[in-house]
Amino acid sequence: MHAARHLTLVWPGLPWLWLRGSLMGLVLALAFGLAVDVAVLTTWIWTGLVEAPFLIALWTATVAIWLVSTASAVAAFPPPLRSIRPRQADAMFLEARNAYLARNWATAESRLRELLEQAPTDGEAQLLLGTLLRRVGRTAEARRALEKLSRSDSGAGWLDAIAAELRLLDADEAVPDGAVLPVSAAPPSSASRDVAA
Repeated sequence: MHAARHLTLVWPGLPWLWLRGSLMGLVLALAFGLAVDVAVLTTWIWTGLVEAPFLIALWTATVAIWLVSTASAVAAFPPPLRSIRPRQADAMFLEARNAYLARNWATAESRLRELLEQAPTDGEAQLLLGTLLRRVGRTAEARRALEKLSRSDSGAGWLDAIAAELRLLDADEAVPDGAVLPVSAAPPSSASRDVAA
């Protein structure tokens, strides 16, 4: 995987587009593709369309764009995202989990968000945050967090738990605000049947 990341350096803009989803990376990649297409078409397909000095200038500009963008990409290559929780973050996760179990929602959320800044791909912390958001009634945020986790590699080990949380969210949203869920009713006793008769 480490070598595959460096292959993105071959095309200008691709490191930021592929590894970070950057809009500027997309613009640079498309602009370079357009420059290469025009250069190839005017050199080998439509040979009589432009004069030789323009072709030389076009190829020179294309190569210059490639060299400058590759050099800048090498200098500021995006580091890989961490896929595991750092050791010092284990204590933060335990603190967040203990706060969650004690129903100290604010502390739990604060610790989880701090942890996710250090280890953004920690699936367990993302799942606990989604669960916490559901428990405190922030259903829209909880759904977004859980659906995002289910689509990521971090959520691969937690798909059953994510599906269970999403079912609970669906059940919570099906009940109107202020409604009281019925308690399972026992069949009427014989005395109450006699009174009714």
